[in-house]
Amino acid sequence: MRGDAPGLLLAALGVAAALGVHALVPAVPKLTAAVVLGMVAAHLPGVRPVVRGIARPGLSTAGKRLMRLGIVLLGLKLSLDDVLGLGWATVAMVLAVVAATFAGTLWLGRRLGLPGDQPLLVATGYSICGASAIGAVSQAAGSEEEDVAASVALVTLCGTLAIAVLPLLQHPLGLDELEFGRWVGASVHDVGQVVATAQTSGAGALREAVLVKLMRVVLLAPLVAGVAVMVRRNLRAARVARVASVEVAAGVSTGASAAVTSAAGAPAEGEVGGKPGEKSGEKSVKTGNRPPIVPLFVAGFLAMIVLRTTGVLPERALGLASDAQELLLAAALFGLGSAVHLPTMARTGGRIALLGLGSWVVVAGVSYAGVLVTT
Repeated sequence: MRGDAPGLLLAALGVAAALGVHALVPAVPKLTAAVVLGMVAAHLPGVRPVVRGIARPGLSTAGKRLMRLGIVLLGLKLSLDDVLGLGWATVAMVLAVVAATFAGTLWLGRRLGLPGDQPLLVATGYSICGASAIGAVSQAAGSEEEDVAASVALVTLCGTLAIAVLPLLQHPLGLDELEFGRWVGASVHDVGQVVATAQTSGAGALREAVLVKLMRVVLLAPLVAGVAVMVRRNLRAARVARVASVEVAAGVSTGASAAVTSAAGAPAEGEVGGKPGEKSGEKSVKTGNRPPIVPLFVAGFLAMIVLRTTGVLPERALGLASDAQELLLAAALFGLGSAVHLPTMARTGGRIALLGLGSWVVVAGVSYAGVLVTT
């Protein structure tokens, strides 16, 4: 933990700076400012050596462990009563939006040939809840930090643009206050960005947007569980393939050395190459660690939803938890932003920008159609 101190201190300074930016320009959400400041810190000549050197372990810890804690506390913003109060038609609409956005973005990202887990992470961020969802799924998938940072940067950029673009489209698309709120809640990524966008149309739009958005957040848990199952299956398939390759190699080796062993004397039963106790085809195979189907932080997220639903927590406690959640996520996003390397992103910049635009069209179009059908 001592080695994490410089990076955690830098993340705390980044959070303080993000709060300052939000205070000066309230239209800029705290979490968006945190990501951008992390990216700036990673490229400033005077700060860059610190970010890439002594502060790197602590910044990585912030991007992983603090992200998990923030996601757990995010559950306290949800109540099952609020979600069910939306009605089954709206619930079905949200499910359709999430499914179409996730599947369409994942397919397009793979067609564009984006590296690593970027298609999966961008699909998650667009369909669920931005950087928080990317952090949760990356934990289950064991994604590389570079893939996480690039995906967070893209989703944050597009979500920030939505704050300016969507209000301009409300009247041309013929949406009243409540319809606009539901459209924003179904199509904008981060909760803070949803609030910033929906409040431009009034209190009714803001309430509908937050409720629909939190319904999308509820789907984070089953999505993470699904990714964990997929990873477990991939590890199992890789293990079977490695065992088969070892057995084939052992068979070839045995056949090639048959003449030599017959002349020199065959090894004793149960020996290969004269080493006792090592049978052919039984070499150890490293399988790797299998992630749990429901990671601990996702279980904590669900537990917080149940706790909020019981109504036992006072409003003051919920307010403090909300503040803590924002601070934790801001520190985590500063850490992830500091891992963004713009020259590396530039190599796939055109493709990842095309993925972002395509996914934005899908989520906005499907959610707009869903709002027209259900209202």
